[in-house]
Amino acid sequence: MNILISWLGKTDIDNMQANEPASIATLATKHSIIFDHIIILANTWEEHWDSYEKWLKKRLAVLHRPANVEIKNQSLNSPTDYQAVAAIMQKNLQALCRVENQVYINLTSGTPAMTAVSVLLGKGIYECHFLQSARDNTIEDVRIPFDFDATYAKAALSSISAKVVAGPKLSAAFDDMVSVSEAMQAVKHKAQRLAMTDLPALILGETGTGKEVLATAIHGASNRSAKPLKTVNCGALPENLVDSILFGHVKGAFTGANNDHAGLFEQANGGTLFLDEIGELTPAVQVKLLRALQQGEITRVGDSKTRQVDVRIIAATHRHLTEMVAEGTFREDLFYRIAVGVVELPALRNRTADIPELVKQIMAEINAVFAKLPEYKCKKISNPAIGFIKEQSWPGNIRALWNALNRAVLWADNTELSGADIQNALVETVKTTENTAVVPELVAGFDIQQYIDGIKENIVKAALGKTAGNKSKAAKLLGLANHQTLTNWMKQLHIDTEN
Repeated sequence: MNILISWLGKTDIDNMQANEPASIATLATKHSIIFDHIIILANTWEEHWDSYEKWLKKRLAVLHRPANVEIKNQSLNSPTDYQAVAAIMQKNLQALCRVENQVYINLTSGTPAMTAVSVLLGKGIYECHFLQSARDNTIEDVRIPFDFDATYAKAALSSISAKVVAGPKLSAAFDDMVSVSEAMQAVKHKAQRLAMTDLPALILGETGTGKEVLATAIHGASNRSAKPLKTVNCGALPENLVDSILFGHVKGAFTGANNDHAGLFEQANGGTLFLDEIGELTPAVQVKLLRALQQGEITRVGDSKTRQVDVRIIAATHRHLTEMVAEGTFREDLFYRIAVGVVELPALRNRTADIPELVKQIMAEINAVFAKLPEYKCKKISNPAIGFIKEQSWPGNIRALWNALNRAVLWADNTELSGADIQNALVETVKTTENTAVVPELVAGFDIQQYIDGIKENIVKAALGKTAGNKSKAAKLLGLANHQTLTNWMKQLHIDTEN
């Protein structure tokens, strides 16, 4: 099948109104190749699309040529936005360029950005043919005079050779990341390799291990570093506003929507969107997010137009997503969409070799802040204090260490912090998962069976009361196999069994 694809140009519309052919009509009606399908990409002059389609179909019908013409609406904020134009062209060419099709691209209609992108994609990836027309309606088959693959390979080889001679150079984005320990060296190595790609990333680790710091470093070392990095805490997304926050809204979409608003996907276009604590997303929000990631486009609340977005996703969570997938609380398809480049940050207790350097960094930050206070004297930390820090488990990790050092600097009178100063600055936390059951006083004559029977009697009576005396329901509530077991218990405990 021969397919002609073209952007719709202003000249095409103007000449149609004068019943004269411009580029698209000239190629469709005069080229020696008869096109089975003509696809016209358009994002403006919508009021003329129907008229143009009917006009072109009529001219083709007169010439007994196939009149299979389709104008496709493409969401494009600016016709000179190279990234958006490339996303649209790639999506269309990927769908069209199959073995059985010969795809021809019109280079005359549209903006220079559209022409440049068409050449790059059509020649470099999809092996398309190129056509253009002149003002006098003459037609030219365009030959691109070089091989992109060979040219790129030669340039890449030259670049690699130059870098080998110059020696390795780590991205400055990772310079401040403490990695004395082997565990953090492995993390840093993975993150640097990941930064060189556009793959989605998933950062795992306990609360306070520095997941946002790592995400920022990956973005800063990537080819997207000149574009925005936007961050959202998924656990703080109100479900009734999630569409507006992520995808934006148009004026009047809902009460209080007084202006058009670009959501985080649009704000991060060309850059990176960091989805912190993605494991906290509700199932409904997971569906909406998955749709945006799969299609590479979003629709603002209250709008009918879709918008192309080019966003790299970095997600993070302290939760076990694989367990959540097994439990059905996290979508499996969303998990595999984000879990491509997976990096797990170690807990602070597993990277004690990094603690001296981390403390040094944190103390420098704290002193810089406290220096603004009158009569403040810069404080340092003693080696015994660092030794004490290394012995702690730090369940809150780096964040907990940062807080403890802040408190120690605030409360200590001396300029050198001791181990006692750090100990006094610690805040003990109570783990709610621990068994807090009350144990009775164990004295001589204590009867454990009587104690257990008392507990059992109270629970059985509570179950019967909750089920209005229905034994079957009470047995099910207690996790018993059948109501007969419950009846036997009641006889043993001398509970009325007549109901």
